[in-house]
Amino acid sequence: MEIDTMGRVVTEAIIENLEDIWEARRGQRSAEQLRRVVVDDALVDTGATTLSLPSRVIQQLGLNKRYSKRVTSSIGLGETAMYDAVRLTIQGRDCTVDVMEVPNEVPVLIGQIPLEMLDLVVDLRARRLIGNPAHGGEHVIEMY
Repeated sequence: MEIDTMGRVVTEAIIENLEDIWEARRGQRSAEQLRRVVVDDALVDTGATTLSLPSRVIQQLGLNKRYSKRVTSSIGLGETAMYDAVRLTIQGRDCTVDVMEVPNEVPVLIGQIPLEMLDLVVDLRARRLIGNPAHGGEHVIEMY
């Protein structure tokens, strides 16, 4: 069965355990001990709010559960776990963002909040992420 990929935008994303980064800065962990995942095909989902990671990726990164949150999705209301923040890097731009857990069958989802923080937008014609044209493609943070 062929999967319809029309309109689908995927990107490479580097996701790192933020606590590991801080420990390395304090000399409590070596650079080789940093827990990091490189995802070649993270799905850009402008309908999602935040960064969503499958349970297996959360375990790989060693993230701690912080609290549960009510969510709404295509299957209705539910509840999901929220985890420690990570450093997310896409196209050389990085931000710190909390993680929402999704089932293992769901891909890594890059939602609107990280896109805003990284100043990236979807180029629908080319089906790719680009730097915000309103800022000349440069990474700019709007303060208003």
